[in-house]
Amino acid sequence: MTDSRAEQEHEYERIPYLIRFVEKSAFKDTYAGEIDRVVLEAHLLRAKGVKSKTSVIFMHPIGGGQYLPLPLAIARTGVDVIVCSSRYRGIDYSLIMEKVALDLGACVRDAKERLGYEKVLLGGWSGGGSLSLFYQAEAEDPRVRCTPAQEPPDLTAAGLIPADGVMLLAAHLSRNLTLTEWLDASIIDEHDPSRRDRSLDLYDPQGPQPPYDAQFVARYRAAQVERNRRITAWVRGVLDDYRSKGLANQELSFVVQGTMADPRWLDPALDANDRKPRWCFLGEPRIVNSSPIGLARFCSLRSWLSQWSYDESNANGPKCASRLGVPVLIVANSADDGVSPSHNQMLFDAVRHKNKELVTIKGANHYYFNQPDKARESALVCLDWMRRNRFVN
Repeated sequence: MTDSRAEQEHEYERIPYLIRFVEKSAFKDTYAGEIDRVVLEAHLLRAKGVKSKTSVIFMHPIGGGQYLPLPLAIARTGVDVIVCSSRYRGIDYSLIMEKVALDLGACVRDAKERLGYEKVLLGGWSGGGSLSLFYQAEAEDPRVRCTPAQEPPDLTAAGLIPADGVMLLAAHLSRNLTLTEWLDASIIDEHDPSRRDRSLDLYDPQGPQPPYDAQFVARYRAAQVERNRRITAWVRGVLDDYRSKGLANQELSFVVQGTMADPRWLDPALDANDRKPRWCFLGEPRIVNSSPIGLARFCSLRSWLSQWSYDESNANGPKCASRLGVPVLIVANSADDGVSPSHNQMLFDAVRHKNKELVTIKGANHYYFNQPDKARESALVCLDWMRRNRFVN
């Protein structure tokens, strides 16, 4: 581990730029902008007076990381950082993971070919972790020929450039698996969320109370998976009906209620770490469970299948991790209120080769908010790993 006292902390400059490419599509799934042209907003964070041959690319499916503590802390180590938003910046109701992989591919290509970086690493922070795994798996070993809705893009024909290494930083398993673990298992009618199985309602004062025993947790988890599969079956049925009527491009928007009801938020003994009980990275779980900021609250048919379907999403983090051949670093935060310890271990175990590491930052929360020392510690762990793998001098 690098001694933080011996490392210079650099000032950096911020250079905003755009990445543009043409993509023909049967219909538009992002708001405004020119049809058939994708424009990505990117920020290059470059240490002043330092010539970096390596860049770390951060992309989250819905973006928003340009000013978060960790990318800034890595830039201050003297390694260039690119934070690039996908085409779905700030929204996920129509997000297609296969198209986000194309967006990340455009950023990697631009970094290699236009900006001239010798080494490009993926900084998979939070929900960007499974995106990085999905992208790298398809770049190294392309298999996905269409979306789960049987529509373009074909990633095997995309010419994705593999990154040289992957860092998973406070990373979730994947969007589909994480949502399933957070679904409110008590909801038994998607069209009437007041219809509930009270024996599974974590927020009912007369319902189950922590601590939860193993039998209850197993029953609850099975009900969450079943709920996800019910939604997927309904989505499939609607799409099939449209297509049988010749409406190949027809879409439907819908609401998913109850998406922050993981027993771990209420019982800190489950998948224990140093997080605060009855709290999550979005606030009080009971409130978030029905608030508009909850995961997957607003969906389209195709986005559900691509992002959230337990069985059908191609961006399954552990499955993608098993296909990687490049070095992998996993940084966990011991007080993470968004990612449970088991996620870090499962991703670590999924990587089949031996050039992998798992490091825990003691006391760090999910975002490193109000913890500049923890963000610095995490950045130096990344720098040390990059040096030992000869990505930087």
